[in-house]
Amino acid sequence: MKIGIIGAGFVGRAVAKLAIKAGHSVMLSNSRGPQTLFSLRAMIGCETGTSSEAARFGDVVIIAVPLLAIKELPIGELTGKLIIDSVNYYPDRDGKVDVLEKGQITTSELLASYLPDTKIIKAFNAIPMTELESDGLPAGSSARRALPLAGDDEEGKKVVEEFYESFGFDAVDAGLLSEGWRFERGMPSYCVRMTKIELKAVLKEAKRI
Repeated sequence: MKIGIIGAGFVGRAVAKLAIKAGHSVMLSNSRGPQTLFSLRAMIGCETGTSSEAARFGDVVIIAVPLLAIKELPIGELTGKLIIDSVNYYPDRDGKVDVLEKGQITTSELLASYLPDTKIIKAFNAIPMTELESDGLPAGSSARRALPLAGDDEEGKKVVEEFYESFGFDAVDAGLLSEGWRFERGMPSYCVRMTKIELKAVLKEAKRI
């Protein structure tokens, strides 16, 4: 599968490494241009390009930028795409966003308002990237870590579940995209090692702040 990644920070680089190891083709991009990713191309073995090029390249496109940068995404090139949203909201970095502060929508629903003609799955946001690279275990391992996802598109969810599985993690479906708050920043499941049974219970019991 071809995976375009918009954002070449910790998230983009970690997912790129694991995706390439799993046999996928990857193009990384950032806002500064592919010339700034020259060393990553050699180190990781990925393609590099502009955000628009990564969007066109990918059968799946992973958004791995700060929340304040989602307004700059290449909307036209992302139309019709399956999007994996790994964006988190940090007020100290992104500035306070009223609808998020009040819990009126999730970060993914905010992203969807900018990308209305896409299929969005929330994933890869609730684990530190060093642990994404180190914590994967074979299927059936008793201590295998589970990761959450949410979305309205069942086929898109299956794609994310396959990514999680190939990276060494169990998948836990938290429900519709509107339920993505259950594993956003500040929730009990956020960036905490849990097995599939543990994560299911914590997601179910989560209380919206």
